[in-house]
Amino acid sequence: MYEFLDEMAQEKIIELNSAIKPYSRMFIAQKLEEIATKKTELSKRQQKELDFYLKDFNKELIGTKGEFTKRKDLLYYHDSLFTLTINPILGMQYGTNENGSYTKRFNGGELYGSIGTHFGFYASLRDNGISDVFTATNHLTIEQGGNFKFNQGQNGQRSDYSEMLGGVHYSWKWGRLGIVKDNHNWGDNYHGANIFSGKNPSVGYVDFNIKPTKWFELNYIHSWLVSEVLDSSRIFLINNQKREVFTNKNLAANMFTLKPFKNFYFSFGNSVVYADDGVKPFYFIPFLFYKSVDHTFNGAGSNALGQNSQLFFNISSRQIKHVHLYTSFFIDEISIGNMLDSELSSNIFSTKIGMKVNNFPVKNTYFIAEYTRSNPWTYRHQIETTTFASNQYNLGHYLGENAQELYLEAGLKIIRGLRLSIAYTHAQKGDEHVFQIINGNGNIKGLNFLESVAWENKTIETTARYEIINDGYLFA
Repeated sequence: MYEFLDEMAQEKIIELNSAIKPYSRMFIAQKLEEIATKKTELSKRQQKELDFYLKDFNKELIGTKGEFTKRKDLLYYHDSLFTLTINPILGMQYGTNENGSYTKRFNGGELYGSIGTHFGFYASLRDNGISDVFTATNHLTIEQGGNFKFNQGQNGQRSDYSEMLGGVHYSWKWGRLGIVKDNHNWGDNYHGANIFSGKNPSVGYVDFNIKPTKWFELNYIHSWLVSEVLDSSRIFLINNQKREVFTNKNLAANMFTLKPFKNFYFSFGNSVVYADDGVKPFYFIPFLFYKSVDHTFNGAGSNALGQNSQLFFNISSRQIKHVHLYTSFFIDEISIGNMLDSELSSNIFSTKIGMKVNNFPVKNTYFIAEYTRSNPWTYRHQIETTTFASNQYNLGHYLGENAQELYLEAGLKIIRGLRLSIAYTHAQKGDEHVFQIINGNGNIKGLNFLESVAWENKTIETTARYEIINDGYLFA
């Protein structure tokens, strides 16, 4: 679905701020409705894609559209006030090479619906079983992580884990407010965001969005992260066992998006990870510069005293038909005056630049080129309770600090729902920086990028994926 909206934006059929995900079902439905008004400008394959997705997302528009051709659901109900959809989740993956085989099965169910014109809800429960754990915190992979229960009394690295997603939203014409447990993905990308990647297990958060004009949008979240750091002051004995409690850990983040020109979006924002003494109400103010707030309450003279703040930017341009140009910039720390000083610089940031071309020079094709670089100490923090992480998963780019990646992908979409692709990944990661206090200061000045390569991955991957029915896939 996201790929189709992306393609339509490249074709200048719609405008799309793709820096903030996930998209709501209503947002997707409205974009599909907009595309339908320009259906004659689409190719036959694109028209079939549109009709296919409308079978699902027209549910959000039934108040104005009446009856429509609907996808197959386990249960679908609607009347003048209430709508509800329930479907099962079932799937299996299998892979093998000279080192052995791998299996993953998942099952569960999902539901979503609305009450009236303003209140929406959704829930999804998925139970997973895997033969080998390749997505734990010590594995460098773009795949989704989990809170694994290892072995379960069996041999090898077998693990089961479950993932519960859900949320409730109140929406109005120019905004929404909700409480959600999900993964948020910030920053344009096609192979791992470097602001918020969403790779970590889902977290609970307040979701707030306003778009009062065509040229301005604000997104804000307040998340309850999982520190996995024991709070020794709250440990107590019960039935001769220790009751262990993690210290609290929270995140507040905002992103302001301006559209000065058609098909051009400039986004900027900041975040703070704070911990130790509960939720701070002032971090619920969605438009603050949180580093300054931290300085007010914790002082500006010691990293051991304050919290952990970040700054980020994103630029997305689809002004050239068929082409998406984008870049994102994540800043942990930077000294403008010392940027070029090899000994005093603190260029602790991650940057991504990329492009995607659709339907040019050959129709029904696409090409992606993306480069990511993260300097030493990016995403890291010396205080364990305020790291940029949840469940020990880095919230930013999956490679973490002191790493770079080149990603290339070419694909072909012959018929509706079928995608054939070939991709090349070249990723390198250096040694992690060892933090020390030297003469009263942290040793994070003048760090060299990739002095040596501790890990390297070169992969060529071919993929075939076919969406037979809505949300039903075959892939190889």
